[in-house]
Amino acid sequence: MDVAELDELWVYLSGNPLLSLLVTLLAFALAVRINKWLGGTPLLHAVTLSIALIISFLLVTGIDYATYFEGAQFIHFLLGPATVALAIPLYDHRERVRQLLLPLLVACGAGIVTAVASTLGIALLFGAAPETVLSLAPRSVTSPIAMGVAEKIGGIPSLAAGLVLITGSIGCALGPFIFRLLGIKDPVIQGFTMGLSAHGFGTAQAFAKLGAMAGAFSGLAMGLTGLITAFLLPLIVAIFGL
Repeated sequence: MDVAELDELWVYLSGNPLLSLLVTLLAFALAVRINKWLGGTPLLHAVTLSIALIISFLLVTGIDYATYFEGAQFIHFLLGPATVALAIPLYDHRERVRQLLLPLLVACGAGIVTAVASTLGIALLFGAAPETVLSLAPRSVTSPIAMGVAEKIGGIPSLAAGLVLITGSIGCALGPFIFRLLGIKDPVIQGFTMGLSAHGFGTAQAFAKLGAMAGAFSGLAMGLTGLITAFLLPLIVAIFGL
């Protein structure tokens, strides 16, 4: 195959949505393998590595994001069913949820207020622009909700999504260390904490590292945090005068 034929093949592949789908799957598979080689360290989460690999690929090949997303949207669509599927392990532990419902709601509310208030306070202290502050506010909820909330209160949805990913990565990296430091071994507390502070990243890690019960309560925390944040955040932002 000569150079001209290779060029024609690349032009065809770069415009084919299936290339983006293949690249996404290969990037994640490679990221998982790299993470395992490094001992499964949460400091280099597989999702974070996947993002870095895909960004590198797009920069090297010159493919724009809109073209890439034409294929990646098939995986993006599965985010909804995957989130709904979290109800299955939660249903298996419904009796435990009933017993702890009140303390879980109190913990969720306290976590949301602490996360939002501290974020807004620090951002304002360092003189961040209003749009940046409002994009930071919903960083502790899962990406789709964060983007919607950020848009409603005057933030930048794309920036909010990026900040959510950073928050999730930091939560996964620090969570296990904090559990060991404080001697927390209850999977309910571990899972709920990971879902509250690290949303989707934390939930995935809870299922993979901490077990089904931790994963179920992490999914519950992620859902409750998103729901309550959608109601509380506009009030908190108004209190800060933004």
